[in-house]
Amino acid sequence: MFVRVKRSARRDGGPPYEYLQIVESRRDGSSIRQKVIATLGRRDVVVPTDLLDALVRSLASFCQRVQVVDRIRREGLQAHTAMAWGPPLVFGRLWQEQRLPEVLGRLAMGRRFAFDLERVCFALAVQRLCIPGTSSDLQGSSWLRTVACPGFADIQLHQLYRTVGGFLPAVREALERELFARDRDLFDDELDLVFVDTTSTFVWRDDETPLRRRGYSRDRRPDHPQVVLGVAVDRHGWPIAWEILPGSTADQRALVRMVETLRTRLRIRRMILVADRGMVSKDTIRVLTTDTQAPFDYILGCRMRRQREVRDEVLARPGRFHVVVDTLEVKEVWVEDRRYIVCRNPIEAEKDAAARQAILGTLEQTLATQGPKAVIGNRGYARFLTVRKGSMTINQQAVEDDARLDGKFVLRTSTDLTPEEVARAYTSLWRVERTFRETKSTLKVRPLFHHTDQPTIGHIVACFLALRLEVHLQRKLDERGSQVPWPNLMRDLGQVQAIDLELDGERYRLRTDLQGSAYEAFAAAGVRPPATVTHLGKAKPAPSGDLPAADAVVPKLDACPVRC
Repeated sequence: MFVRVKRSARRDGGPPYEYLQIVESRRDGSSIRQKVIATLGRRDVVVPTDLLDALVRSLASFCQRVQVVDRIRREGLQAHTAMAWGPPLVFGRLWQEQRLPEVLGRLAMGRRFAFDLERVCFALAVQRLCIPGTSSDLQGSSWLRTVACPGFADIQLHQLYRTVGGFLPAVREALERELFARDRDLFDDELDLVFVDTTSTFVWRDDETPLRRRGYSRDRRPDHPQVVLGVAVDRHGWPIAWEILPGSTADQRALVRMVETLRTRLRIRRMILVADRGMVSKDTIRVLTTDTQAPFDYILGCRMRRQREVRDEVLARPGRFHVVVDTLEVKEVWVEDRRYIVCRNPIEAEKDAAARQAILGTLEQTLATQGPKAVIGNRGYARFLTVRKGSMTINQQAVEDDARLDGKFVLRTSTDLTPEEVARAYTSLWRVERTFRETKSTLKVRPLFHHTDQPTIGHIVACFLALRLEVHLQRKLDERGSQVPWPNLMRDLGQVQAIDLELDGERYRLRTDLQGSAYEAFAAAGVRPPATVTHLGKAKPAPSGDLPAADAVVPKLDACPVRC
């Protein structure tokens, strides 16, 4: 029911009369009909008097929620517990939409676990979103007592240990297959472009295992062993596959493993694989193209300085660039049966040229005033110098060779896409780079502290589940045109709390305000916020193991207590 203003024309032609009516909306088949319950009178007569105030007070005496909120505000009652409520509500909806409860339930069948594995997995995923960097299950067990979510209060520490160290590593591949199959049904996308990249995360232990090995560290921690993570995402940034590899695995080998995963585990038969430079080798191209049942097309970045064919033939070929946009020009080059696309950004080309001229100017001045010894060991200068019998001079050929690279990047492809389409596909690699950035920063998958390989794998799988929830919510926010920074959104969402208290022998749960971007998160996820006050039933004697009562006064409530 609601109050409606009904306007009625006057016979004398003056402003229409306005009547206040209480109206009820009812569904009649497929249509909505409104029924007038009562007419309160003319607005200009009723409003100036205290009739409406008296009516509101009278109605409030029959509304328990209004009485509770009014008493709380008047008396400043204190809460027994204050728990985070926003994250489990929002991410719980996305968890359901991805059908993870039924997937995990099916994977858990036949396994001897006397607890709810699905709830534990959800708790691990939400924990990594709410308190990134938590790799201690002991810390996670304490955090669960601060969250208002069904099933969380029953989760024990040993259940977290068994899930991370036993269940998740055991079902990792099967989980990946199940989720991939359901993603295709859920989003109904044609899987054509797949972006692949690798990264590493170090382990805070000195001993090596079959999984954690020393290798090239992107974290700049060569003193610790590490694991290599390979990830594949679709054109929308949705993660579809993860591969956990020994820390000594080279990029080229990691790409081969990812291709094997996509072919065998996910059974993909057609796609265009896009990967960054450094992954191009004869072996990777052979693996991509020689499989008779599932040959993959590819778009691969090239190392312009290190690959002789690219440096000496592709970049040396004459030909005009085709302008795509102000920041992108493309040119197609064939070397025998190998197709290359040379891309150039004119703005970046000007910056590269200006930077080189600045280096050369400083180099000439240093050589003239301080001599050759002053530039020894400077890698920025070394590529432009020629050393002969103790003397140093600027190598003009090296300067010209460097100028040919200004603002350019070169792609090798087996597709029949236009040069523009190839270039645009490759520049979309930022999606997989964002995935890694979110994994390492937002979820803080690094460093790892686990003693053995199995919990390490389980930890990464839990981060993978959390990442799926984050990407899912981010996609929904993008559809609404919302551009809220993720840290701000998680902060505001965490401030939506459930306040449990007792009043006159009754238990109530109060919801705090939706502040900042919290409403955007609820709206994007399609979740209706709970009522400001919810009656939980009769009060019961508190068990000895309950949390101690909080000393803080109840936080601010929504102005309207009956808002949903």
